[in-house]
Amino acid sequence: MLPQSLEMGGGAGSSSASASASAAIDIPALIDSHPVSTFQKWILLLVGCAVVMDGFDVQAMGFVAPAIVHAWGIEKAALGPVFGAGLFGMLVGSLVLSICADRIGRRPVLLGATVFFALCMLATAFTHTLDQLLAMRFITGIGLGGIMANASALASEYSPQRRRVTLMMWVSCGFTGGAVLGGLISAVLIPWGGWQSVFIFGGVVPLVIAALMARYMPESMQFLVLRGRRLDRVHQWLGRIAPGVRVGPGTRYVVHEAKQDGAPVVELFRAGRGPATLLLWGINFMNLLNLFFLANWLPTIAADAGYSARTAVLVGTLLQVGGVVGTVAMGPLIDRIGFYRVLVPVFAVAVVAIAVIGQPALPLAPLLAVVMVSGFCVVGAQPALIALASGVYPTTVRATGMGWSLGIGRAGSIVGPVLAGWLIGLHWTTSALFIAAAVPALLSCAMVLCMGRLKFTGAATVPAHVGEMK
Repeated sequence: MLPQSLEMGGGAGSSSASASASAAIDIPALIDSHPVSTFQKWILLLVGCAVVMDGFDVQAMGFVAPAIVHAWGIEKAALGPVFGAGLFGMLVGSLVLSICADRIGRRPVLLGATVFFALCMLATAFTHTLDQLLAMRFITGIGLGGIMANASALASEYSPQRRRVTLMMWVSCGFTGGAVLGGLISAVLIPWGGWQSVFIFGGVVPLVIAALMARYMPESMQFLVLRGRRLDRVHQWLGRIAPGVRVGPGTRYVVHEAKQDGAPVVELFRAGRGPATLLLWGINFMNLLNLFFLANWLPTIAADAGYSARTAVLVGTLLQVGGVVGTVAMGPLIDRIGFYRVLVPVFAVAVVAIAVIGQPALPLAPLLAVVMVSGFCVVGAQPALIALASGVYPTTVRATGMGWSLGIGRAGSIVGPVLAGWLIGLHWTTSALFIAAAVPALLSCAMVLCMGRLKFTGAATVPAHVGEMK
């Protein structure tokens, strides 16, 4: 079976973390045995703000597309490759930057990626051709791909076990919140300053967030102990989490993991983690395929079914609203009873809800209800999958494991809308289309069920690593 922290949710840490009279400080246990401090909340807020702007900037093209079509006098279909370029860039960024984070640290990669995509957003405001726009969206996507996995890894490593999933999912929820916020802000900015103003806003605000992160955001303490770096800073940050902790010469910091120097991607398949890694990749691929399938095509299909433009927009919006509700609700539940007991029934419900969406002559009220339920299950489950990956992998490869899960998943986000367009082009009925869309949810359910039955050595079963204060 999965480690207890995954299967059963886990509880508060051991009181052995108290270092008032001990020369050894167990960092994870210390975090687990204390309330969440203002310092930890500030970290979660900072990385959450980065995730909000990640969501804003990923969706920026969708907000400005009609204005660009009008301003440049081009066909709407011409922007299709531009949308795909951004998603492909995020795929590349997730795969590459997550490995860098396990080599040099979460902080420099998260900070660098935020500055990078902010500058790219500003540069995008000065593009004048489709080729320039396509290139900038791909390059921007690379930076955006480094945000979610690293923000989630840092949030995980500063959260107590008893609330880890809840806090991580709330941070991840910032992505959806950023997309919703972006729509509201774009509606104000575009009439005032044109489509360029959206990209300028999307560049300036992340630069402000990056400045705050540079000043206040720490590195992962577990990462520093495993790498034997800056243990003086570890002492400083521990003091802000547990003010009573006392450290002197010879104090040892304990992290219950072994230091690993091999290739991070190879490590995803060692210590029995191979099957879990492949299943995580498959679940993320199927769920993001489903998510982008629904998000991109629900409003269009609703309009084709005869609903007004306002109703079609409402249908698409309720998918995201359901996702926010699902994220907020699932986190505490997973912390109490575990991933397996929550995600299996959630994906099972998603199968039914998605299939019902396409049923002919479905009245509006039931349609809105099943769309919101689908959002609760599909959109809301994605942050849970990120949190699940964080518990499968030890600190030394956590960012890589999370980044590659998301990267492979983002291949699904590219395939989903394209597959839907292809099926529509084959003149599939709406009913058949949504029955097909229910299949990825069914596969996700089956893979989570398989993952719950796996046996592999998780992060808690390897030897302790010790760093000593000089």
